[in-house]
Amino acid sequence: VFDKSARTDGTFSRSDFPYDHARDLYTCPAGKELRPRQRVYRTSAPLVDEDGMIRYRASKFDCDACSLKPQCCPNTPARKIPRSIYEGARDMARDIAKTDAYVVSRRERKKVEMMFAHLKRILRLDRLRLRGPCAARDECLLAATAQNLRKLAKLVPTPSPIPA
Repeated sequence: VFDKSARTDGTFSRSDFPYDHARDLYTCPAGKELRPRQRVYRTSAPLVDEDGMIRYRASKFDCDACSLKPQCCPNTPARKIPRSIYEGARDMARDIAKTDAYVVSRRERKKVEMMFAHLKRILRLDRLRLRGPCAARDECLLAATAQNLRKLAKLVPTPSPIPA
């Protein structure tokens, strides 16, 4: 999951605002709370816009009195942070990507994916030429056999030339 919320203009990015899942709010570096923009009438669910985003806002009064305003929101009256409704799943994926097991899994998966890419590109298995499930299975087995024979040929040492 790519995180594109970093800013290059010297202002605070979204990662500088920790999210409290239990209270459903962000906390700014000055300690103030950013709450969801609006709540749906008679429910506690936040308002989700057509892009699937929940908008969190700081109070204008808090931002006006804050000494960090030039680093936080220099061009707007208050700081706003959009959060996707799928951000919880993205956070979980980011946590999994930091584990050692993920690195090993990625390395192993890359080996298998490279074999499939080789089958498709080099051995031209981009489409099946035979019809039916049995014929498709046979064609895949033949391509895999050819791939294994090529790997085996690379493992066998070449004989040294015999001087005449």
